[in-house]
Amino acid sequence: MDNENGLKPVYLEALDLDDAWFQCLNAILEKGHVYNISRGSYEGQRRLEFDFITVRVKNPANQIIPIIPEGMSISPPTSMEYVNEYLSYLLTGNKTKTEEYTYGERLVDAKVRVKETKDGKEMTKELRLEVNQVQEVINIYKKQGFGTNQAIMEIGMPSDIKLKDPPCLRLIDTRVRYGKLHFIIYFRSWDLWGGFPSNLGGLQLVKQFMANEIGVEDGEMILISKGLHLYEYTWELAKQRTGKLDKEIK
Repeated sequence: MDNENGLKPVYLEALDLDDAWFQCLNAILEKGHVYNISRGSYEGQRRLEFDFITVRVKNPANQIIPIIPEGMSISPPTSMEYVNEYLSYLLTGNKTKTEEYTYGERLVDAKVRVKETKDGKEMTKELRLEVNQVQEVINIYKKQGFGTNQAIMEIGMPSDIKLKDPPCLRLIDTRVRYGKLHFIIYFRSWDLWGGFPSNLGGLQLVKQFMANEIGVEDGEMILISKGLHLYEYTWELAKQRTGKLDKEIK
């Protein structure tokens, strides 16, 4: 079978989150696909994107945020201060009036919107699902042991297909094995330069919190995405960070 025009999956193994970010930057410059965005964020601009990527991060807590070497005129894509603030975003259901959802809301205080007609007027109201997925996963492992494949946390829901900006993070699957809590994370679309470091920094802190509550050690992360990408305005930054200054992107 001719696979010349088939998808080109990429698999990487990294020590920690800093290493994972660097390896992904390096790989996307070599194996990324350039396309024009016809729908979604930055419509009309170009992205460099993996067809599909899986990254195994063996010890994500070793270095949570990217390190920019001294002498490089590049601002770090995130900071531990920001990651700690992001943790509260992930573990509370708070959202502003302009937000249709947050990851934290979907994780710990999920709601669905329903339309109803009252006095001839169509109204939309939110109904709580009365579920805290983070706490439920902790309870499953503490009360029923580790022999299960059911402890998964879902961010996406069917109605998201109608949203202008549906959630990028869709699933956080979990597993306790060899005495450690592991996360298997799927992003449908993912900004490699800015989103990847902050998202994973926050999720790593969530994993550490859950592992402590369950009474096990902190484990690995498996990252999966068919939409890990670099926006065009970050291509030069990626080339600087990886030392690929002469790399031509077509």
